[in-house]
Order: sequence, then structure tokens, then C-alpha cells
Amino acid sequence: MSQKWTVELSRDAEKKYNKLKRNGSKPAITDVINLLIIEMRKEGPYRNNWSNYGPLEEDEFHCHLKKGKPTYVACWKIIDKENQLIEVY
Repeated sequence: MSQKWTVELSRDAEKKYNKLKRNGSKPAITDVINLLIIEMRKEGPYRNNWSNYGPLEEDEFHCHLKKGKPTYVACWKIIDKENQLIEVY
């Protein structure tokens, strides 16, 4: 069995996430973020199944969480491949 990835939020991402939890959108965008994090923990940073997924730079990726206005985008980078650490920023 493969080792699971560790996914952490940057300090700035955590602040923004906590603000989103209070905005009351339906479906809650935080639920979508949580799903992405769960998938990355189980399967790693390469999320081809998410809308507009693509690389930004070496070992940095993004995808769209919600289209429309406002559009929500998640960005993450591989911090340590050997220890399987991802940071969402």
C-alpha cells in the first residue's frame, strides 16, 4: 500500500478558508475544498479529474473549484516529494 500524502494549508490560505466557512454559500465552497484535500491525501497532487486542472510551474498546480461569479480556484505545490508533502496556497 502506498504512503498517503500530507496536505497543509498555507497561513494565508487558512485565513481565507476560515472566512469562506462563514459566508454561507450553498453548496458550501469549503465542502469542495475539503473534497479536493481528501483526494490529494489519498491519490496525490495530480488531479486530472478536476475542472481546468493544470500546471503553473514546476511542481505547482491549480484547478477551478467553482465556475461563475465569483470563480474559486485552488493552487498547490509539492513541497517534498520524498516525504509526500503538499501545500495549498
